[in-house]
Amino acid sequence: MTQDVLVERHNGIQKITLNRPHKKNALTPEMNAAVADALASGEADRAVRVHVISGSGDSYCAGNDIGDFMKQNAGTADDAAVSRMIATFPLLEKPIIAAVGGVAVGVGATMLLHCDLVYASPAAVFSFPFLNLALVPEAGSSLLLPAMVGRHRAAALFLLGERMGAEEALKLGFVNEIVPQADLVTHAIAKAAILAAKPPGATKLVKMLLHGEAQPVINRMLEEGAHFRAQLKTDEAREAFSAFLEKRPADFSRFG
Repeated sequence: MTQDVLVERHNGIQKITLNRPHKKNALTPEMNAAVADALASGEADRAVRVHVISGSGDSYCAGNDIGDFMKQNAGTADDAAVSRMIATFPLLEKPIIAAVGGVAVGVGATMLLHCDLVYASPAAVFSFPFLNLALVPEAGSSLLLPAMVGRHRAAALFLLGERMGAEEALKLGFVNEIVPQADLVTHAIAKAAILAAKPPGATKLVKMLLHGEAQPVINRMLEEGAHFRAQLKTDEAREAFSAFLEKRPADFSRFG
């Protein structure tokens, strides 16, 4: 397993830490695979009752590494690792808690829609810049985010690329609580310990009832994924990624 993802298990809690702080914990294919493996392994381990995911340093997760997206094509092993990690979340039977310190971008934000409890630091910022990169939302977020924050706010987040701070996220119900950065992970672990002591069978049933049928979300994820992979091959996406890496405004005037 890559050292960019740290996995610890103690007292019924599996703690997954994204550990690439110099890149704001942006996900590589190896990290996507490691997170998927850890979640699957934790689900299969009867001793694990709750998953907790957090990021090291001053960020939660800056999304997938743009450099990897520049290199990958649909259907590669790298693409499969991303898809497998995303597909794991709606199938989780055990509760998952997120501790979000700092930025949560792209999949770093959309994965939170599948979490049962989300705690954020005052510095947390949530961003869904898919359209800015000539892409479409993923992880079922085009279905889940409007249901959570309302269609018009979701449109501003997706279409205009607006960001959402911690206070707004709390007001809209995107996060449960704002916690000082120094206490964030400890707070999430304490909540996980409460959950870990509850009857596991009933806990799974409550989670299932709260989330509802997984199939509509899975169907939307498949639809999003097909468009996402197609867009990765477009000239629009190449221009968007190049502009991002070159730190210049993208020019889409020749498209359309």
